[in-house]
Amino acid sequence: MSVVTTKRGLSPYAQALIVIVAAIAVGVFLVTVPTFREFFDLGVYRGAVRYWLLDGGELYDFLYNDTEYGFTYPPFAALVFGPLALTDWPVAVACSIVVNAAAVVMLLRWFLVPVIRRHDWPMWMTLSLAFLAVLVFEPARDSFSFGQVNLALLLLVCADLRLLQARSRWAGVFIGVASAIKLTPVVFIGYLIVTRQFRAAAVATGTAAGATLLAVVVAPATSAQFWLGALWDTDRVGRLEYVSNQSLRGVMARLDLPSAWWLAAVALVVAVWFLRVRGNDRVRGTDHAAGFAITGIVACLISPVTWVHHLVWLLPALFLLVDDALRAGARHRLAALFAVYVVLSSSVVWLWWAGADGFLAAIGSNTYVWISFGLLTAVPFRAGSGTPRVESGLVGAG
Repeated sequence: MSVVTTKRGLSPYAQALIVIVAAIAVGVFLVTVPTFREFFDLGVYRGAVRYWLLDGGELYDFLYNDTEYGFTYPPFAALVFGPLALTDWPVAVACSIVVNAAAVVMLLRWFLVPVIRRHDWPMWMTLSLAFLAVLVFEPARDSFSFGQVNLALLLLVCADLRLLQARSRWAGVFIGVASAIKLTPVVFIGYLIVTRQFRAAAVATGTAAGATLLAVVVAPATSAQFWLGALWDTDRVGRLEYVSNQSLRGVMARLDLPSAWWLAAVALVVAVWFLRVRGNDRVRGTDHAAGFAITGIVACLISPVTWVHHLVWLLPALFLLVDDALRAGARHRLAALFAVYVVLSSSVVWLWWAGADGFLAAIGSNTYVWISFGLLTAVPFRAGSGTPRVESGLVGAG
């Protein structure tokens, strides 16, 4: 009996064997090496909405399991998470895993499927290996382990990228929803304004405002508590100098530098972002995929708090850089990107979890910040307005 081979000469059996071996290796790694986060953030979400909706307590007075951590998102997010109040813990964990896994699958479909087709690689094997690689990537594996929401928010923002590329009148709606759930995606409204996508910016702003107003109507006292108090209390989210805070503010806190230094660093990063985005918009035509990618990086850098699991916003930049290195046949760039991936998967910053004194600590404890800044300057903009960098065809265009 002959063995039928597929693209690149690999039979279905060989592909299956490769994926199975890789899956076992990744599974062993995830079970034995990284710290298991015990779905801590999911516990905060579920506990807070149960305390608020079922027990009659104040949403922002809730503290999880006698820790200092409570709910830090806007009230609209609590409405979105409301169904968690009615679920048993195993059901909530299962739902979190499914949502995060689905988000990764969709991101891979949008960003990598065109690359796989272009190079005529085996589709399901390549996607399976890419999915496993994302699970090893520290920000993503921590997002799963914490039960975090950032992968879902990244998916919403990238859905708007596809709408924008399709010139849909609905472009901006998903950024608006994401911004109402968590404030980080608001920076993408700034991107839409800078690139003169004024209709999409208006849609995003209107959607975010409408969702926020809905929360005000449903829970006026809770909304006032957040917008007038909890929002400005940075102590609610943890210590700024904690090594997991891989933002510019975290760097300054670990180096014990005054706030003026942080503001100057933020201004520098925003200026680099603005010049790159506007230069692309004026000279080459808008490459929104690259624009969205570097905007996600900027959001991580300028936020006062960017925990390691928030760095899933770097994924689009890494996808685009791999794509461009493959297009150019630049093996040295692929090797460099693999090294970046290994470092971002290594938990290296945690070597300084107890403190960051000294020159080596100042470099090592902020490793992910330095990488983020490097990616901000490295993501290439491709000539030609509307150049497809992710798979097109999202419904609703028109």
